[in-house]
Parts: sequence; C-alpha cells; structure tokens
Amino acid sequence: MSEPLVVLVIASSRDEADRVASALVEEGLAACVNVVPGVRSVYRWQGRVERADELLLVVKTTHHHLADLVARVEGLHSYTVPEVLALPIMGGSAAYLDWLAGAVLPEAGSGEPQGE
Repeated sequence: MSEPLVVLVIASSRDEADRVASALVEEGLAACVNVVPGVRSVYRWQGRVERADELLLVVKTTHHHLADLVARVEGLHSYTVPEVLALPIMGGSAAYLDWLAGAVLPEAGSGEPQGE
C-alpha cells in the first residue's frame, strides 16, 4: 500500500475550493477533501506583504497519487503559484487508513479494488 498523505491547498474562493475538491475526489486522486473556511493568510508576494481571506483544503490521498494531484490542482487553480504542501501521515486509525487507501484510484498493477 502506498504511503498515506495529507495535502494542504489554499483556495481563493468557495467556488474554487469546491471545484478543486470535487475534481480531486471524483477523479480518484483523493479519498476526501475537507474545505475549511475563514483562513486569513499573510504572505510575501513579489516583494510585498499581502493579506487575503482564503479557504484551506485538507486533502487525504496517497504518495502514489501526489504528482497527478499536484498537476491537477495547478491546472484548476487561479493562482500563479498555488500552495500545495504534502505531509506524511505517521499513523492513525487503521480502519480509516484502510478506507483512505481503498477510496483513491488503485495503483497500476496492484489488483486492489477501489473503495466505496
């Protein structure tokens, strides 16, 4: 089984967050995406300190799908440089991690069935 990951993505609007989240789950690149509203970001962009109200997407996936997931986010996103950060899941509920692995597209040649 491929390593489970949490991927953090920032979205500029509810529409963008919903579009990205839906695409990732519907295309089997993510098992689940939580959309967290009310994020206030302070960041440096092109030499200036900027502030923006954004939404955080908490994406659950596997390492096997990371490259395709990053490419898909970049293709859907309105930002020139969208935030996409992958963090390893070091442990957790075995039942949840099994569900996560089965809810994304199976790895090529794995013979693993796709989850419900």
